[in-house]
Amino acid sequence: MTVIPDVVAPGLSVLFCGINPGLMSAQLKQHFARPGNRFWPALHLSGFTPRLLKPSEQDELVDHGLGITNMVARPTAKASELDRREFVHGVEILTALAAEYRPQTVAVVGVTAYRVGFDRPKATIGPQDEALGESRLWVLPNPSGLNAHYQLPALAEEFRKLRLSSA
Repeated sequence: MTVIPDVVAPGLSVLFCGINPGLMSAQLKQHFARPGNRFWPALHLSGFTPRLLKPSEQDELVDHGLGITNMVARPTAKASELDRREFVHGVEILTALAAEYRPQTVAVVGVTAYRVGFDRPKATIGPQDEALGESRLWVLPNPSGLNAHYQLPALAEEFRKLRLSSA
């Protein structure tokens, strides 16, 4: 069940992995499409992209050595509507995707999704000790506007740390 197509190519620097599509993203078939989501601004402010891309321009990520997928394909209004089995199954799919395309880094965008899917309840933001096949694993904060723990400057700083480590 692929609601939003993956944006992926062999040898990416970073494959970003969102939690799951929101309802607007699913309707538009665009990753992080809700206007209040801060993924695209954080990507630009961190230096990953030379300009602020719109969700409708998601295919241009590949030109910058970047890709995007979701851990769970099922769209929901809130990620809290997903259950543990969906996250665990999503990790299996993500593992196969990483094995096929071999990105340098897989960045899970949402620490809770990482904790549940990878069974790492104490995981924190940043690089992880484990790998996903040949790909390094990194966890970023959830860019949803509902995540009040990270305002845009702090979110962009976490993205920047990943970018600098991938250079």
